[in-house]
Amino acid sequence: MTKLVPPMTKPLALLMGVGALAFALPAVAQTDGLAMLVNLTKGEWTVKYRDGSPARKICVRDGQELIQLKHPEIGCNRFVVEDGAARVTVQYTCTGNGYGRTSIRRETGSLVQIESQGIASGTPFQFAAEARRTGSC
Repeated sequence: MTKLVPPMTKPLALLMGVGALAFALPAVAQTDGLAMLVNLTKGEWTVKYRDGSPARKICVRDGQELIQLKHPEIGCNRFVVEDGAARVTVQYTCTGNGYGRTSIRRETGSLVQIESQGIASGTPFQFAAEARRTGSC
């Protein structure tokens, strides 16, 4: 005996699959933007944490180095939440090492304010910092 498939089952399944794909693709494509970060002055930047933690120097090539300060590894999945002329917000997940959400506000091409929170190596983190270009790298 052959089972009859209701006529709406296949189109509905197809529609749901296309809908899921529509949500998945922008998450990958959106990380190419972030024009505000690309326009920051290249070079050595000093990150000063507001909680008094030791300052940190990083080499900024395209500005995206400022997004994952607690997750320096590559290969994390990113989703751009906000991509404005003066502010970007990125949410990211690093498989096996946690996740984070970082907002960066541009004051000038060589000065930004950073707020970030998430989980790194099983420990929650939250910080506010100021990053300023301090030289060449």
